[in-house]
Amino acid sequence: MLPTLSRMGLLGKLFGEAGTKNIVTLFHNPASASSVRVLNLLKQAQANASTTTTIDQASDNSTQAKAEQAEFTFEAQEEPPTSDQVETILEYLGADSAGKVVQGATTQEEALKKFKMNANSFSKPLVVDWTSGKVVVGDNQSEILRLLGQSRSS
Repeated sequence: MLPTLSRMGLLGKLFGEAGTKNIVTLFHNPASASSVRVLNLLKQAQANASTTTTIDQASDNSTQAKAEQAEFTFEAQEEPPTSDQVETILEYLGADSAGKVVQGATTQEEALKKFKMNANSFSKPLVVDWTSGKVVVGDNQSEILRLLGQSRSS
């Protein structure tokens, strides 16, 4: 028998979890212009998602309109992530992306080791959708918006 959480995740993916908001975290450096741009983008996307639907949007049955209206829970975090969060982020991105997350790392193991020695080696800005397991490193706005759109439709 599968553990309860795994079964819930599997059933949620199969049947959709109505009313469930995705949890999105920005690991943020307020001194970085690119990080501030990402923060503003995410705040705007969250505000747009929480606004009420207009009459034109209500009559539009396209999936794009539905995705734009889905809400998500957003958190900006200036502190570095925990070691467990870094490990999860590395799993979401895959083995070849360790250097994107932790500067100078070539493997997941090396990334965790370097991060534990120096938390400032963690790359910011970094956006994580914990619900859908998606990550964007850096300030690529189209990738971030795609992450938000994919996460809401999955």
